[in-house]
Amino acid sequence: MNAHDDLADVDTIVATARAAQARFEAGGSQELYDRAALAAGWAIMEPARNRHLAELAVATTGLGNVPDKITKNHRKTLGLLRDIATAKTFGVIRDDPATGITEIARPIGVIGAVVPSTNPGATPANNIINALKCGNAIVVSPSPKGVATCEALLGYIHAEFDKAGIDRDLVQMIPGRGSKEKTQRLLEISDLIVVTGSQNNVKRAYTSGTPALAVGAGNVAVIVDETADLAAAADKICASKTFDNATSCSSENAVVIVDAIYEPFVAEMARTGGALIRDETKVTNQLWVKGHLNPQAIARDADQMIAALGLTDEVPGGTEYLAVETTGIGPDHPLSGEKLSRVLTVYRARDFEDAVQITKDIQLHQGLGHSVGIHTTMADRPMALATAIPTSRVIVNQAHTFATGGSFTNGMPFSLSMGCGSWGGNSIDTNLHWKHFMQSTKIVREIPGQEPAPEEIFADYWDAVGK
Repeated sequence: MNAHDDLADVDTIVATARAAQARFEAGGSQELYDRAALAAGWAIMEPARNRHLAELAVATTGLGNVPDKITKNHRKTLGLLRDIATAKTFGVIRDDPATGITEIARPIGVIGAVVPSTNPGATPANNIINALKCGNAIVVSPSPKGVATCEALLGYIHAEFDKAGIDRDLVQMIPGRGSKEKTQRLLEISDLIVVTGSQNNVKRAYTSGTPALAVGAGNVAVIVDETADLAAAADKICASKTFDNATSCSSENAVVIVDAIYEPFVAEMARTGGALIRDETKVTNQLWVKGHLNPQAIARDADQMIAALGLTDEVPGGTEYLAVETTGIGPDHPLSGEKLSRVLTVYRARDFEDAVQITKDIQLHQGLGHSVGIHTTMADRPMALATAIPTSRVIVNQAHTFATGGSFTNGMPFSLSMGCGSWGGNSIDTNLHWKHFMQSTKIVREIPGQEPAPEEIFADYWDAVGK
């Protein structure tokens, strides 16, 4: 098949989705939209299918591990379905006599979703559920490694649709191995595009001419200060860093430890399986090959990664992750960036103020706008981070991977896509969630006039500075 036929395929798929969406909306109701979203949710959460998708994802991408993929598919989907359970996405969603405005929910149309190989099941499922909840159709463009998992997911969704009487054409994918040309066409002819993954795709989304929701790169740095519960912080960092072999954009990439508790915290990390490497060249010489991350080390189980780095005899048995000391930040210091592996960079800060500066420098190098974390018992320190660092989220005393994208123990919306604001070159600074998949029509009625006199507006200003 030539490139022209490939693009014609994309055109046909989007046209089919557009027709299905028009029927979905014309016969729409909150009950119908909810049923479609629940059908897609059960397609990935049903235990046997969840396991198959997790096994397939690891087998075909080589990224992550099966038990954690199962957990991610389950919790991310369950949390999202909880978040949207009572959301009104059909008909009148607001009626305010005081303003004379009635607001009616309207679908956007056909959503084009570009999804990464790191979460080839959970991310498309999240986008699909949000799209259906708001009355849209969706066409997914998986990364080449994620095609098999996406195909299986859509097969399960279509089976549920058949049971629920939902049109299969509402959820489709770009067939065959992904290509830049096919993805580009999807970006250009969809009504809204959602991009999670490579920053190259993000840039293409924002320049496609189609409204876009694209998210920035992660490079999480977490401070451990002198007041922290060191054992709890070490447990949380280990659980978060190792989850799904660090495939998440919210996985800790650096820990900034205040000097006063440096050695005690290193001991706590060792207790949880974090092996300290004091000579960073032992890691950098193997983790990067010709300027790129070593595919034998990224997103691998600990023993495989350690073997790929040639460190099997250097670390204790049972090591869960490597904690590598460094001082450098910037393009010449690769450990200061995202590593997509069970490698945690360790910085030693003189005091809290120095820790804030180090964290800021790391974010300015990579990960602008995404998120940072802190383990502390000082109530004012999260605010200090929130005002000093260009970040959209400050995660306090939590396992970062689980907290950033929504948790049952915090108030963040469940999502696999974190907006990073203007700092990260994004149009949103929130977690991508259902409201982004809906627009509204406003009926505007006349109300009694509310025009103030200039004196009401300027009185205080004139008192302060004169007329």
